[in-house]
Amino acid sequence: MKSIVDLKLLLKRGALVAAANWPVVAIQWAAQTTFKLLLSVPVVGAAVLLATLVGADLQNAMQGTTREMVESVAVALGAHPVALASFLAAVAIILFGGSVMLFLVKGGTVQVLLDAHAITGPIEHEAVTAGQMRGAFAFTLERFVEGCARLFRRYLVLGLLLMIVYGLSTAAYLALGVVAYRAGGFAIALAALAALALILWITAVNLVYLLMQIAIAAEDVGVMRSAQRVASFVRAERRELGGVFLVVLAMLIAATFASALALSGVGLIAFVPIVGLVVVPVQLTVLLLQGLLFEYIGLVALGSYVTLYRRFAPAMAVAGAPAALMPLGESDWEAAPPASP
Repeated sequence: MKSIVDLKLLLKRGALVAAANWPVVAIQWAAQTTFKLLLSVPVVGAAVLLATLVGADLQNAMQGTTREMVESVAVALGAHPVALASFLAAVAIILFGGSVMLFLVKGGTVQVLLDAHAITGPIEHEAVTAGQMRGAFAFTLERFVEGCARLFRRYLVLGLLLMIVYGLSTAAYLALGVVAYRAGGFAIALAALAALALILWITAVNLVYLLMQIAIAAEDVGVMRSAQRVASFVRAERRELGGVFLVVLAMLIAATFASALALSGVGLIAFVPIVGLVVVPVQLTVLLLQGLLFEYIGLVALGSYVTLYRRFAPAMAVAGAPAALMPLGESDWEAAPPASP
């Protein structure tokens, strides 16, 4: 029962601090949206080129998610090696540049949430009021920019390592796909197992990546040292960490299903005469709310992990940090010991 209470308090604190610092939610959403829009530029250009020169169906090429559109365009360009190489080069350049932008923005986000947790009292133990929410507001443009500048170089190195892991994981998955294809009757089973293993592996990698970002920002250490700290952190807080992870994962799954139902329901409006004219602004509104919701859930998880990390390393907390950074589950909140000068 105590673990359940601790988990509720962790998630409540993370949710309230993220909501109080709503500008970082908007900034994260704007960065993600800009990245997707930039990635769509070569896709749209290649699709138009296919429709003009080859006679391909432009509407089919532009359906689905960004990843699906990239795959469909790449397949369609398979008969044109030079065009395919140019398209893949353009996608790679935008992927790298957009990822660098996301690494930069994430530094400011983590810095703001760390400072917010440092100045916020035990807000999860009290009734939520406007005054308490204002007390948890730590966002300033100067603080955000300072975090971006302070953490960018290390976040860039960490992000490049993440991209290498993604590439190796994808290569391993494709190799398993070739083995599954040659296995004959076991092909479907092996392909399903390979896909499941890839999903679980990428999920674990993303969790470690997020925790390393927190360790780098909270303790001002390098990438290698943060990996050591995260390994110790996972061993010490594995129960609460796993609980937060599972709850956040359930929230993301529920939000995905809810957004899919909302978009499908909106799609039905398009078949209604006259009323169907409003489907585009309604779809844009749903997509906007969907993006903000997913970013908010991600920052709730980040805030909960920050609180757990502060419990794991109280000696590294900011000097004079309030009781909110100490362990959840104690009978009362005690002051954190000051950091070494």
